[in-house]
Amino acid sequence: MEAERLIAAGRHALAESRVALDIVAEAWQAQALAQAVGTQLALCGPQELRGEARGLSEAGGRGGGFADPPLLGVGSLRAAQLSEVTDPRRALTLLSALLGEIGIALVGVACATDEEGLYWQCIEAIDATDESNDRVRAMLRRLSLRDRDRDRVCDRDPDRDRDGGRAGGGDREGRGDREGRRVDPDSATSSP
Repeated sequence: MEAERLIAAGRHALAESRVALDIVAEAWQAQALAQAVGTQLALCGPQELRGEARGLSEAGGRGGGFADPPLLGVGSLRAAQLSEVTDPRRALTLLSALLGEIGIALVGVACATDEEGLYWQCIEAIDATDESNDRVRAMLRRLSLRDRDRDRVCDRDPDRDRDGGRAGGGDREGRGDREGRRVDPDSATSSP
C-alpha cells in the first residue's frame, strides 16, 4: 500500500481516538510508519534524501518503545502494509502533518492524566515524535533545495556562457546587444 493512504488512515484513526490509550497507540503507529517511510526512502528514494531517511528510520524505531505493541492487536500495525513511497514530497508532507497532530494529542493526554507512568510515556513519545518530525522537515528542505537548484540550471541563459558572461551580450565597440539594438559607447553606462 502507498504511504499516503496509510498516513490518511492514521490521521483518521487519531481523530477518532477518544481515550488516552488509543492516542498513545496511534502515536506508536505513527512512529512505526515514520520508520517504514524512512526505510523505504533510504533504500529506494532520491539519493539526496537517503542519509536523512536512515535517520528517520532510526528515530521512528526509537519511538516505538513507548507503547506496548500487543495493545494494537495482531496484524494491526499499519506500517507493515507499506509497500512503496511513490511521491516522496507528498508522503513527507503528510507524514509531517500526522506527526504534528500526534504531538498535540500527546500533550493533551500528558496534561490530563494523573497517572505518572502514562505521563512519562507521553513525554517520551512527544520527544520521539518531535525528533521524527525534525527529520521529515529536513528531508522536505533538501527536496526544496534540490528543486531550486534544478530550476536555476534550467533558467540559466544559454547565451550568457557563449558571450563570456557579459550581461546583455553587447560589446565594447557598440556593435549591439543580443536583441539587435545599437549600444552607444559614449552613454553614461559605458566605461571611458
